[in-house]
Amino acid sequence: MAMKRERSPSPKPTTEIYLSSAIQEQTSTFKAAFSPNLSAKALQTLPEFRTATHKIAAWRKPSRQKSLMPESRTLYDLGHDDDGEKWAGGRLSNVLRDTQTEGVVVVARWYGGQNIGPIRFTHIENSAKEAIWKWKVADTEIKKEQATKKQRVDEEAKREELVKNLQERDYNIFALRKLLSQKKAQLQDEEPAPPTPQKMQDYGKMTMDALTRVDKARDATIAFILKQIDKIDEELKLVEALEDGTQGAEEEGKAGEEKPSTPK
Repeated sequence: MAMKRERSPSPKPTTEIYLSSAIQEQTSTFKAAFSPNLSAKALQTLPEFRTATHKIAAWRKPSRQKSLMPESRTLYDLGHDDDGEKWAGGRLSNVLRDTQTEGVVVVARWYGGQNIGPIRFTHIENSAKEAIWKWKVADTEIKKEQATKKQRVDEEAKREELVKNLQERDYNIFALRKLLSQKKAQLQDEEPAPPTPQKMQDYGKMTMDALTRVDKARDATIAFILKQIDKIDEELKLVEALEDGTQGAEEEGKAGEEKPSTPK
């Protein structure tokens, strides 16, 4: 019986969680957590929040559905959980929307028994903003590192391609010089001189700037040799035409000498 092939493991999503600093207001404490991919439930059950009185949550994640009118744009799955702190979840939803953030944010409040009034909403929002800001700073650094790594990879690929092209140009230059030598010998009716052995150039130690300069120099060399070959080809054609003309005149002369004279 054929064995069923195991499915390739899916890449594990990053589980980084970004925490704000704690805010104290009389007997209440506020602290936020943000994640770009974990669920609200996962953040609400963090060990750090186990003893919290309220665990307010909000989420904003790309929907699988797409808007077609007036133009294609991303739709979002939105939601929030007040967890007993009335209107607080809506405040967190506004923070995600205003900062154009995709992910989940949870703010834990430890209520100490003393009412602090509307200032609690300010602390809830500021805690969320700090956690989101920490993620954005880290995300920016990650993207910079990825961009730098990609740039290095692209430059190395470009360098390898340039080295390969230069090696091919060196071979072409050697072949063209050999051809030029043969044509010169043909023009002068001589035996062509044996080609000078080609010395392999080590391009591996050169900088990218140096490789680029050599690449331009090789192009100029090839263009110069091709121009010389074209010039000799023109001279060879001229010599061939002259030889054909001379040979034709000689044949006509011989034909005139051999033709018997007509008696008068």
